[in-house]
Amino acid sequence: MDAPKRRFLPAIDTPGYYILLAAVAIFVLGPLGAIAAAYMNFSLGFFVGGQVLAGILGSAVTYGYGPEGKHGANYMQTMAASVASVSAMSVLIQAMVWLKMPMPPDWQLMVFFCCIGMFGVGVGMLYTPILVDRLKLEYPSGHAVANILRALTDKRLLKRSIGQLGGGTGLGVAFAYMAERVKVVSSLGLSASTIGAGMVVGSRIAVPGLVMGAIGWGLTPYLRSIGWLDEKAPFRKIGFLIALAMILGAALVDLSLIAVEAVARIRAKQTEAASEEQQEAWKQVKTGRLIAWVVVWGALLLIVATKILRQPPFFILFAMALSLVFVCINGISTGISDSNPISSAFVIAVLLMSALGLKDPIVGLMSASILLVACSTGVDMQQDRSTGYRLGTNRVIQFRYQVLGIVVGALLCVVLAKTFLRAYPVLTIDTYAHPEAKVDQWQSAMTFKFVGALRDLGHLPGYKIKALAIGLAIGFFTEILRKVLRKNARYMAYAHGTETEKPSKAGFTVGWLMDAVLLPSPYASSFGGFVEVMVTVWFAAGGALSSLINTFSEKAKATRVAPENMTGKPEDDAELPEDMSTTSLVGGGLIAGESIFALAVGVIGLLKLVA
Repeated sequence: MDAPKRRFLPAIDTPGYYILLAAVAIFVLGPLGAIAAAYMNFSLGFFVGGQVLAGILGSAVTYGYGPEGKHGANYMQTMAASVASVSAMSVLIQAMVWLKMPMPPDWQLMVFFCCIGMFGVGVGMLYTPILVDRLKLEYPSGHAVANILRALTDKRLLKRSIGQLGGGTGLGVAFAYMAERVKVVSSLGLSASTIGAGMVVGSRIAVPGLVMGAIGWGLTPYLRSIGWLDEKAPFRKIGFLIALAMILGAALVDLSLIAVEAVARIRAKQTEAASEEQQEAWKQVKTGRLIAWVVVWGALLLIVATKILRQPPFFILFAMALSLVFVCINGISTGISDSNPISSAFVIAVLLMSALGLKDPIVGLMSASILLVACSTGVDMQQDRSTGYRLGTNRVIQFRYQVLGIVVGALLCVVLAKTFLRAYPVLTIDTYAHPEAKVDQWQSAMTFKFVGALRDLGHLPGYKIKALAIGLAIGFFTEILRKVLRKNARYMAYAHGTETEKPSKAGFTVGWLMDAVLLPSPYASSFGGFVEVMVTVWFAAGGALSSLINTFSEKAKATRVAPENMTGKPEDDAELPEDMSTTSLVGGGLIAGESIFALAVGVIGLLKLVA
């Protein structure tokens, strides 16, 4: 049991320690993130995850514990981020108002959202060994949080990284302010967190999104001519269907290979890897208990939805089954590009239910809400586990804090929705039915997509089915080709080098073109189907900048002889973990800066409500 450096702080692993962390997360960090998330969803139609912001503020509480304080800060940010992710779903209540749905009592909505969240985090945790441990997906925001927690709770790392992290945060705030206040900058789609995420993942992941976005932009006139897009509709209105199906196609290949490998390991009784995993106590999760958790909360969700909210069981069960698929798909998307396409998953669910004969928009809304909240909380779970993977944080304790966050978030979700709708009556205007209405900054783009999809129930266009089929085929066959190519030892040595020899310039160029342009990962390129093309430009710009800086840094290191310390490493790198490069720190700072600005805007907006 470690004694804290500050006498007034309870010792680590004592009841007082865990109560302190929970109290700060429940009463300070969680509500701040919830306000920011709800405000952004009502005004813009998307929200910045609360992990980075909560990590920064949580580190201030645990700084007195020294380097070990990173775990406590991680528990707090996990809980606070859960509060924010559920609170952001307040737009579902706005959609109920737009559809003139009879509003259930507040307690019923709170219980409904709580059950979905509990079900979602369980499903998300089930996929953690695959997405975080096996595939080792990047999860840019999770990476940024890990860097921040390590830096802000360790004086040695803080000394080395404060310049990069602080500079990136300052730029993030400045960019976010300009995007909010300067029309020219806003029209360019400039986003600090988008650039920052690109800097974290690098060009081979960031550029493919631009490639798909550019292809979609070039195809837009043709798609309009054949009726797949309205006259002024952007590519992403149909592109998100293709993108989601691409992720699903690639995931089918990866999950099939993982299943085959698991079966082969069981037959061969290869237990070495399993025993090695068991030695790391912080990774241990009782899979049986986790499955029971999902089953129990799934049953409770079914009871609440059918017996209390009077929804038909078939479509509730259908939505829960889809959640098992899309928590994995969206988790892969977030792990690659830091984009969780929850609204796209909602729309896909509505389209599929429409194909099954559903015509009632209220049933569609309540059923698809299960997919939306489950994907939000489940993927948030995976991203937090990616942070814990880098820090070595105990997963069981982290899961418990996330569960507490779900409860608080379900309460705040309803409270904040009613508060904003009461204070700003303009939020009750159905802009899908009344596009001429002036709503100023309250664009509510996510609600607009929900209601638009629900209004199409019973009239599913055939071209949307074709778009899904095209995306599925692209993702499936592209991933197969990539797997075949990466099994070729001669190609890998030529394009990526070996342990002892780097690739030639020609080989490096060929490898980069294959990974980023000619045969990119469907997970990475799908990003271009979810967002406007300018967003992919900034994401790719961040990735390209990161890759250039890292390339020149390696060349510079190779040309100088750095003094060595007692660890035998160059002095410049001795104190920094491998994944705390300058570009990842600056990129994480940009994400943090935009989060801080979003919080400030949200708090100011709430204060105006009170005034």
